[in-house]
Amino acid sequence: MKILSPNALRVRHRMRLPLLLLAVATLSACSGESGKDQGEKPAAAVGYIVAATSTVPVGVTLSGRTVAFETSEVRPQVTGVIRKRFFTEGSLVKAGQPLFEIDPSLYRAAVNQAQANLSSARASAEAASVKADRYRPLADMEAIAKQDYTDALSEARVAKAAIAQNAATLDTAKINLRFTTVPAPISGRIGRSLITVGALSSATQADPLAVIQRMDPIYVDMQQSANELTALRRRLAEGGVLPGSTDVRLQLDGGTMYPLTGTVQFSEVTVDQTTGTVTLRARFPNPDGALLPGMFVTAMFNQASDPNAMLIPQNAVQRDFDGSAYVMLAGADGKAVRRKVTAERTYGASAVVTGGLRKGDKVIVQGLNGLRQGAAIRAVPSTSEQQVAPPKGDQAAGGAAKKGG
Repeated sequence: MKILSPNALRVRHRMRLPLLLLAVATLSACSGESGKDQGEKPAAAVGYIVAATSTVPVGVTLSGRTVAFETSEVRPQVTGVIRKRFFTEGSLVKAGQPLFEIDPSLYRAAVNQAQANLSSARASAEAASVKADRYRPLADMEAIAKQDYTDALSEARVAKAAIAQNAATLDTAKINLRFTTVPAPISGRIGRSLITVGALSSATQADPLAVIQRMDPIYVDMQQSANELTALRRRLAEGGVLPGSTDVRLQLDGGTMYPLTGTVQFSEVTVDQTTGTVTLRARFPNPDGALLPGMFVTAMFNQASDPNAMLIPQNAVQRDFDGSAYVMLAGADGKAVRRKVTAERTYGASAVVTGGLRKGDKVIVQGLNGLRQGAAIRAVPSTSEQQVAPPKGDQAAGGAAKKGG
């Protein structure tokens, strides 16, 4: 190892001193620039919209079930053996169309007997009437006892009453004979036959012969909470909301929308004690028979409209950890203001705010990332052509940081 003399050491230290001063100057310059960069950030540019009231429909979605417009059970009105069936199961039938034939033999015989009895009664009445007419002048001449004339007159009147009785019996027999042909009581689609040819049908049997359902139009029964309906009626009475539309749309299983629109007909006046709901009924056209009785559907309609609601973009409504909603406003002092709002539903692409906002508030809808309460902002209308982006200073600092890294 080479040992330097004291003079050589002094020379080497003199040569290193300028290098150290240059390094210190460089560090000082870098430190000054870093302090400048770490100073107060420029105001962030944000876009806002001006809050304004508008009339927003209050939509409701209810589960429902389709119900046939008319349902009729085909029942026999006389007793007898089924001889024929005149319809195809599952087909469309018209009111009055013959469906079944019951053996008419006994009922045809009853008609013939009633007809004969009526003829006999008429003959008896005619003879009694002639006898009474003959007795009348004889009684006036006292050729016969007046009691004989009275009896003859009474017999004539009884004979006329017998005519009326036998005529009624004949009508009954004819009606029963007509009932041996069982017609369709309504027009609609008939289901399967619940009795076979050769079976005995009775006017007092529990089961019908078949069931006919009219499905055009068709009803949809919807269930709504009685509390919701009561609250809505109270708001309508107070003027908080306005009556909505009666038009109803249907969503079928699988998310398919029914192409035709229905109308609300009425709501029940009683509450179901087991479910606490009220039934609302809507009527839908069903020309193609796409809706079948018993289907589960989802009904959507505007039950009312709120004239004091405010619509803002959904991205402007943010949520706290507890789920409460809030928005950021552009304050008059150039600072961001955080305010809680009531936003419980949406309408299209917008959130419906019903509380917390005032008309004229500037709601920030652009530049919300990282925005905090009290942050300095430079607010521009969201409809302005100016692009809402981070300040150039932030971009420069970010670029310097990336470059330094």
